Amino acid sequence: MAAVADDPAAASVAELRHRFRARKAALIEEFREARPTAAAANRLLKGLARHVDQTLQELWECALLPPGAALLAVGGYGRGELFPYSDVDVLVLLPDDVSLAHDANAALKSSIEGFISACWDIGVEIGSSVRTVSECLQEAERDVTVQTALLESRFLCGAKALYRRFCEAFAQQMNPRAFLRAKTLEMRQRHQKYEDTPYSLEPNCKESPGGLRDLQVVLWVASAAGLGRTWSELAAKGLVTPFEVRQLQRNEGLLKLIRARLHMIAGRREDRLVFDLQTAVAESCGDKATKARRASEALMHRYYWAAKAVTQLNQILMLNIEERVNGSQDAPMRPIDEQFLDRDGMLEVVSDDLYERDRSAILRTFLVYQRTPGIKGLSARTLRALYNARELMDAQFRADPVNRATFLQILKQPQGQTHVFRLMNQTSVLGRYLWVFRRIVGRMQHDLFHVYTVDQHILMVLRNVRRFFIPEHAHEYPFCSQLAAQFDTPYVLYVAALFHDVAKGRGGDHSELGAMEVRRFCRDHGLPREDAKLAEFLVQHHLTMSRIAQKEDLSDPQVIENFAAIVGNERYLTALYLLTVADIRGTSPKVWNAWKGKLLEDLYRLTLRALGGTRPNLDAEIEARKQEALQDLALHSQLPGTQEALWKTLEVSYFARHEAGDIAWHARSLWRHVQTQQPIVKARPSPVGEGLQVLVYAPDRADLFARICGYFDGAGFSILDAEIHTTRAGYALDTFQVVSPYTDHHRDLVALVETQLVQALEDTGPLPEPSRGRLSRRVKSFPVQPRVMLRPDERAQRWLLSVSASDRTGLLYSIARVLAKYRVNLQLAKVTTLGERVEDTFLIDGPALAQARTQLELESDLLDALA
Repeated sequence: MAAVADDPAAASVAELRHRFRARKAALIEEFREARPTAAAANRLLKGLARHVDQTLQELWECALLPPGAALLAVGGYGRGELFPYSDVDVLVLLPDDVSLAHDANAALKSSIEGFISACWDIGVEIGSSVRTVSECLQEAERDVTVQTALLESRFLCGAKALYRRFCEAFAQQMNPRAFLRAKTLEMRQRHQKYEDTPYSLEPNCKESPGGLRDLQVVLWVASAAGLGRTWSELAAKGLVTPFEVRQLQRNEGLLKLIRARLHMIAGRREDRLVFDLQTAVAESCGDKATKARRASEALMHRYYWAAKAVTQLNQILMLNIEERVNGSQDAPMRPIDEQFLDRDGMLEVVSDDLYERDRSAILRTFLVYQRTPGIKGLSARTLRALYNARELMDAQFRADPVNRATFLQILKQPQGQTHVFRLMNQTSVLGRYLWVFRRIVGRMQHDLFHVYTVDQHILMVLRNVRRFFIPEHAHEYPFCSQLAAQFDTPYVLYVAALFHDVAKGRGGDHSELGAMEVRRFCRDHGLPREDAKLAEFLVQHHLTMSRIAQKEDLSDPQVIENFAAIVGNERYLTALYLLTVADIRGTSPKVWNAWKGKLLEDLYRLTLRALGGTRPNLDAEIEARKQEALQDLALHSQLPGTQEALWKTLEVSYFARHEAGDIAWHARSLWRHVQTQQPIVKARPSPVGEGLQVLVYAPDRADLFARICGYFDGAGFSILDAEIHTTRAGYALDTFQVVSPYTDHHRDLVALVETQLVQALEDTGPLPEPSRGRLSRRVKSFPVQPRVMLRPDERAQRWLLSVSASDRTGLLYSIARVLAKYRVNLQLAKVTTLGERVEDTFLIDGPALAQARTQLELESDLLDALA
């Protein structure tokens, strides 16, 4: 419509635009000022929908559309609810005898286009479709998304008789069984997209498991089956109990409140509770920060509990509806024992009040599920009975010897622990029985490398431990599976996995507090003394092995002896190794890599040798490595004596720190270049996993390490590890493990690295400034306080420099520039990236470190570089 001053249509649209925007802004402001309650959110959603209804009706009249057409609200708007920035989906419904493609209907087409344009002009962001009744039915048959949108259609204005005809035809065409199957598959696919968990750290409060969409799916399939369109109507049909209706309304209300506040604060359609917005949404919803936890943690804790309840109720109701639609409620049942039945592969209680009559049957449910072949899940009736039995699991229930014996039996079964414990957590039984576990359900972890809540991380670690004992998974971690096959009491590892992080979030050392909790559990459940001691040891030291492997010099015999003294024997060492691998693997897909696996395995093997009673014999070890390296050289057709020129220049520490394969590779690469003045760079695909192994040999100088780091920084490589050695002839012989996030085909990068790194090392100009990459949203939301610690090593000959900070592009290079400035010699670098936090350890020496004042200046400059 042209904006002409004397055009009454233009004036009408301008007035409508002003009124629409002013009223919408008033409704949102009223919601902003109101107490953050579900009732306030409902008032806003219904108020916005009514306001849009009135506006569209006025625009429809202005468009002068023929009386035979109708305007329908569809999709979410069809429910009569509208979030502040949600789409407004409408359908212009036409009789079957009207075709817009026909020239005779050009005026009608123009009127409809004018109506849609006017909607956008005044600020109603509509998603519009124009169809005849027949076209609607054809589209619905082809596309379940269209079918779902039409299922929620609501008449707005126009020809009501046409709308009634459409509703009758749509209802006749609806196939409830096919619709249920399609929506179930669609829901399963959506859950997989969101990692199949309601506990994502940045959940989508609409689409994630346990979000609003899970509640809408229930109402859609119920409506399609003619079982009701609201929770009250479902209750009238016996599909849901009055107690469940209250739970559904309460949790749905919280999710709606959070989503509405999220839209309001973001100022746009935003359904993800991203880190950037969590604090603002939390404060908007009335959550306050305390000394113990942030406001965002309080909000997310409430969200996770609501999402968990929605997940449970969705499962109960979907199974119930499926039984009604498919008629499987009448399927024959096979008795399993006096308390449980097998209903078509689902475990069914014999009566609704089983748990009230016999509370010990609650835990027996999971033992029977675990033991009975062919049972693939719990029936709707069993899930509902468990949901209603939560209050029965009190202190007396937890102290009952029968229940304690059953729980121990579940742990000791030969299979099924992963599925059983996940199911126990989903049904709230695990947190009710292990009260200490209940405290960490839905608890976030603000450490930048865990991507799961504490309870989900614990269950992931339990799964990882369990897989070590399953032959089908032996190809994943062959060494772990080999050790697990010889381990006599797997259940102790399951107990340790359940308790290793159970004291997170209390303040204090969670390892020590967790050890106290597992000690109490073992005592209450009557575990044998030796098993109880091992479980307590594992929880107390579950971080020790990874810390030593990733931060200390494993070529130092004293490091190995000290760790051997901690573990004491082979059984404890093996158990700790298995738990450590499972724990690191259970934090985040980004944290584990082959290099960390090698460090842990090296520490295991070295410690096992020390526990065998033979003190490390460095001379014998070095001689063995040399002989193995000579054999490697012979296999590569190297002439005898190839290695001599290089080996004469190397210290004992070089042979102590390098594997035989690396020693042979260095000798093959450098035998012609021992006296060269030009930098030599050789690269190869890493023999210990992904990425490249890069050898740098060059005359040593103060800024050499910084220039190497500067090249890798600029080229986009991440340094996983650095072995630094200076020969007697004054040459640096450095080996780096690096990976590129941009490719999995590192072999293709060998020639590029060998050429470009030489060019970078030949540069004699000032060191370039480090790149300043963007910080990730997680780092911005949960920054790590930079820390620098400089202390002498155990022999007081060198210094250990420990650095902790949020990861960012150019960080290691920034550290290297500071070390170059103070002319510090680098002996060893342990570069550890834990998600988006780095913890690096360097073994250093140099004249500058002899003075306390210089040490303080170095630490201060490093802190500035980290910040």
